[in-house]
Amino acid sequence: MELAGDRQTHPWPAAVDRLRLLTQWWGSRPAAVRDCEIALVLTLLSFAQPLSRIGAQIGDLPVRTACAASVLLAMGQALPLVLRTRWPAWCLAVVGISFAAYESLGYPSTFASLGLYIALYSAGAHQHRHRRVAALAAVGGYVALCVTVHAIGSPDAWSDFVVFGIALAAMWGVGVVVRGRRAQEAERRRLSAQAAIAAERSRMARELHDVVTHHVTAMVVQAGAAQYLTASPGQVGEALDGIGAAGRRALSELRFLLSVLEASGESASREPMPGRVATLVEQGRAAGQPIELVEEGEPSPTDTSLQLTTYRVVQESLTNALKYAAGQRTFVRLSHTPAHTDVEVTTAAATEHGVGVGSPARLHGGAHVSGGRGLTGLRERVEMLGGEFTAGAVEDGGFRVHAHIPAGDTV
Repeated sequence: MELAGDRQTHPWPAAVDRLRLLTQWWGSRPAAVRDCEIALVLTLLSFAQPLSRIGAQIGDLPVRTACAASVLLAMGQALPLVLRTRWPAWCLAVVGISFAAYESLGYPSTFASLGLYIALYSAGAHQHRHRRVAALAAVGGYVALCVTVHAIGSPDAWSDFVVFGIALAAMWGVGVVVRGRRAQEAERRRLSAQAAIAAERSRMARELHDVVTHHVTAMVVQAGAAQYLTASPGQVGEALDGIGAAGRRALSELRFLLSVLEASGESASREPMPGRVATLVEQGRAAGQPIELVEEGEPSPTDTSLQLTTYRVVQESLTNALKYAAGQRTFVRLSHTPAHTDVEVTTAAATEHGVGVGSPARLHGGAHVSGGRGLTGLRERVEMLGGEFTAGAVEDGGFRVHAHIPAGDTV
């Protein structure tokens, strides 16, 4: 009851909504169609008797009786508006000449004279080339009109001509402001599109880095170990099988990325995930890395961003473990809740050469991180979802990666 009373007492919100819808509908129509409708409506209203006293007038000359010439000149001030967005300068020229002739001959005021204001606005808003020339021509034409009506015997003072000229210039100025804002909006959209393209390129670069470095690292480690297994043909066969499996997984993930690139928005979000964390652990074990996996809770089956980010964090961490602490015990823990997923990967210190996976000399001096696609890429990926990411050495010389990734509906 109160809502109904409010609507009856305050009808303005509904009227504003209807006006907004009407404006949106009008703006969605082609510009040429809108121009034709404006010109037609203004022409028809020009011959409506109640509107005959509404219009622009200059000179205050003695009024002559309307005739065929006045009708043609009135139409010359309204019909050229069909060209107001395509050829605004020509529209202004025809309308301005018709207005000058109509006023100089002393015909009665007409609603069609408002076409001069519309033509001036259109020239300011839609004229893209030779704007200064068009402006100077308009000023020159107005000065000539003032001189002409004054010579004919206009009783108006020069101050009246100046005030009328300021009103005309104001209409041109409004059009210029609109054109400037339109150009700024177009530039903003262009920069936004460029930023979106750059962000997408960066994201795909991270994806490609994660796929290639992980699987190729596993293949290199297994190939390097195979040369020491010539005395055990069975183990050589297992190593080669592992290399082949890693290569097939790399091809599968690359095909997934290509399908996402070819897909658009909604269809891309329905693409299958490239794999599970358990598969990464099995692959690492096959490469000789002792990995222990502990998973608590169930991941969200619908939050693909969380799943993919979790997968990439584990993938990158195991890749680093294979490269910098091969053969060392690695612990992977996943903790899933409806609100977030915690990922923790801890690798013991490498004993060979006395360098651990978390050693600054290895992490910051190697090509892996210097390219900016390793831990830095993981941090950007996690923080993009509103999560937290830490990576660093632990007290015993090992290395720990931890990521707190919120679910999509909590960000």
